[in-house]
Amino acid sequence: MKTDTIAAIATAMSNAGIGIVRISGSEAVAVADKIFRIGGKLQKDSGKKLAEMPTHTIHYGYITDGDEILDEVMVLLMRGPKSYTREDTVEIDCHGGVYVTKRILETVIKYGARPAEPGEFTKRAFLNGRIDLSQAESVIDVIHAKNEFALKSSVRQLSGSVTQAVGEIRGEILHEIAFIESALDDPEHISLEGYKERLLGIVRALVTRIGKLLSDSDNGRILKEGISTVIVGKPNAGKSSLLNTLVGEERAIVTEIAGTTRDVIEEQVNLNGIILNVTDTAGIRETEDVVEKIGVEKAKRYLSDADLVIYVADSSTRLDENDYEILDQLKNRSAVILLNKSDLKTLTTAEDILNYLNRSFERVPAIVSVSAKEQRGISELTEQIKRMFLTGEVDFNDEVFITNVRHKSALQEALRSLELVERSIADGMPEDFFSIDLMNAYGELGSIIGEAVEDDLVNEIFSKFCMGK
Repeated sequence: MKTDTIAAIATAMSNAGIGIVRISGSEAVAVADKIFRIGGKLQKDSGKKLAEMPTHTIHYGYITDGDEILDEVMVLLMRGPKSYTREDTVEIDCHGGVYVTKRILETVIKYGARPAEPGEFTKRAFLNGRIDLSQAESVIDVIHAKNEFALKSSVRQLSGSVTQAVGEIRGEILHEIAFIESALDDPEHISLEGYKERLLGIVRALVTRIGKLLSDSDNGRILKEGISTVIVGKPNAGKSSLLNTLVGEERAIVTEIAGTTRDVIEEQVNLNGIILNVTDTAGIRETEDVVEKIGVEKAKRYLSDADLVIYVADSSTRLDENDYEILDQLKNRSAVILLNKSDLKTLTTAEDILNYLNRSFERVPAIVSVSAKEQRGISELTEQIKRMFLTGEVDFNDEVFITNVRHKSALQEALRSLELVERSIADGMPEDFFSIDLMNAYGELGSIIGEAVEDDLVNEIFSKFCMGK
């Protein structure tokens, strides 16, 4: 582990009210003392040094480079281990101009620090034991949170919700491993009689708990990343009008001319906390137009890959072969059918669509009547999507949502190991077989919080962070 002194700009590189330069390491205070003049008037040094000051204090003064005064600043002093990195940390709060912030960072580096690597402050917090790996990963999730659900979930993980849930399961597994090993080492004093039945009950309970975490992981992915959504339909059915209504601005061109949209348009939409990564596509129909034909093929590809298909049907016209082609592609898909233009005379009803779908569909998509033009029916669409993708009411008081793919993979491996224990018990295998699979489950769960993980994985995780975090 590197223990030298690092520095980086911790705020965005744009003109703002304030900029922060963060320094961490054994020489952080010494470096700051070389460039920071505490208090005093502009041309007069008070003679005070940060090294003499108590921890967790704020000091007014000037940053200098030799005789040159760079800026008037506030400096925060936080001595380890009571700091983010558990090292001595100094934060310089300067005026938020890009040039002045960069100049101060260059001066800090000139007088003894080195530039921090991406995520190195949080990496040091992890390596120094202040947070575990799952909490470190939640830091970047907080930064990238796009809605209230994602933010609350990330904050709970930062406070240790995943750590606690995983730790409790690991604790129970470790207890059983220790019991088996002790009994095998000292059979005269520790009996294994009836133990298989007791272990089976424990393992089944653990399988249920891990299964619950995994079942909620789909909710977690949706809350964090959003639902991959494609809007399809015939030309002039109102797809672009729907996109504009969802986005809240004129994002797509809307005309009375069929086939206006010829390429895909991508937008991110927040529907009461549910993020839709929406793709508006060209109208699907038979066409001889070369450019439009390319757009239609793209639309069909996006339809096959999406988590959610929103099929917009024009209720003011009759269904035709193009509609039936689209409907056929909704089989076994998560889809919502929107009967658009409900403000006009109705020629196609929900019953018409159901009559066609019931011929071959085992699961019929929900049908919602809307008017994208008059913005009616959107709340019903939102509620339908929530029912489709969120298993139950999302409650952050006691729920733990797995939002990280790495965590989900480790839980799946742990679950498989515990299921092998169940199988070994059913097959009457010796107890040392149980211990092997229990240890595998224990190790997989440990990888979530950062125990026995490879350096390459740790480096990959923290490389995704910004420089000052």
